[in-house]
Amino acid sequence: MKKKFSIVIAGGGSTYTPEIILMLLDNLDKLPLRAIKLYDNDGERQNKVAKACEIIVKEKDPSIEYLATTDPKLAYTDVDFCLAHIRVGKLAMRRLDEKIPLKYGVVGQETCGPGGIAYGMRSIAGVLENIDYMEKYSPDCWMLNYSNPAAIVAEACRRLRPNSRVINICDMPIGMEQTIAKILGFQNRKEMDIRYFGLNHFGWWTSIKDKDGNEYIDKLIEHQLTYGNCPAVSVDTDLTDQSWHETAKRVKDLVAVDPTMAPSSYLQYYLYPDEMAAHMDPNYTRADQVIDGREKRVFGECAKIEAAGTAKDTELKIGIHALFIVDLATALAFNTHERMLLIVENNGAIENFPSDAMVEIPCIVGKDGYEPLSIGKIPTFQKGLMEEQVAVEKLTVDAWMEGSYHKLWQALTLSKTVPGAGVAKKILDDLIEANKGYWPELK
Repeated sequence: MKKKFSIVIAGGGSTYTPEIILMLLDNLDKLPLRAIKLYDNDGERQNKVAKACEIIVKEKDPSIEYLATTDPKLAYTDVDFCLAHIRVGKLAMRRLDEKIPLKYGVVGQETCGPGGIAYGMRSIAGVLENIDYMEKYSPDCWMLNYSNPAAIVAEACRRLRPNSRVINICDMPIGMEQTIAKILGFQNRKEMDIRYFGLNHFGWWTSIKDKDGNEYIDKLIEHQLTYGNCPAVSVDTDLTDQSWHETAKRVKDLVAVDPTMAPSSYLQYYLYPDEMAAHMDPNYTRADQVIDGREKRVFGECAKIEAAGTAKDTELKIGIHALFIVDLATALAFNTHERMLLIVENNGAIENFPSDAMVEIPCIVGKDGYEPLSIGKIPTFQKGLMEEQVAVEKLTVDAWMEGSYHKLWQALTLSKTVPGAGVAKKILDDLIEANKGYWPELK
């Protein structure tokens, strides 16, 4: 009989929590569970999903112990895996991350540019706090951390918790690979063997092969040069809204800059920052869309489940983004040696790149953790872009650790999304004001 595991979801009040639980329950044959716990420091928000999640768990498998709590000791005692997706400052602060840069004609985005830097400055303390709880109450636990902005958070973990059992991972490449699989005629992304390198939200696919070893990257690039990541024939897609459709289309412009490899769609913010900023509405950003869309939908559906006392006819769906978490936990639990994209210290995997940079590359995952695959040397264009962005991320962590105004000003100035030091300073001063109580004091 397979061992059963205990899981805590840190950031239990997230709108993604119900679909993560649905995914866990749908994969009990792969990862058997004895307990699911929700932990959040905002009990009121967590309560909007907690009862519905309890009903979902009990209807699927009443033998699974369920708990929603704001007490870290209760949450982290006797757990095997922590699934961490915390958002310090919640969506209210995300709105400011997006809107403040847009005042100055600069990209307003939650993980890229000034917004990502501001969010990173808030996130570091929250992630470290949860690592410390985990190590205090369940020292053998693994944290699967997909809290944004993943690159800055991963760099902070590398420096400040170097020996902790934390694996940093992001769902964005998984979502894109699902899209790529459809474009290439595969049923599922798992039918592909990929090669990829970069940073979080900042990478490129260099090879996509089927299980017989046939290469598809040229076919993909040819498609992308005409259609981006949209299908060649107009059909219903899984893209949740218009903004994601526009992003898929814009891949055409990204791949045109270097048609030798397939880019992450997030590169739109770095390669075309002026155009992206010009098309953003400073009064109604992505955060507003999420508050008015996803948040209302998920919280409303959870309220319906709670009122009905059953999840039998729920419209909540398993999110593709949740599957990678199950895959990663299963690989750690049962030594499956699954190949997964992780955010790890470079240590020579990319031969001509700094060894202490946190890069996103394929790794083989087993019970002892992960082994990065060798990437070799990367071209000058990608290397130059990545070096600049790594410097931004390192300066941000420096600023947090040292309480340094100048280091954060330098980080903003160096970001490819910001036109110069003068604009960077104005944005920084506004962000400091907005983030009082969240950031360390900067001097």
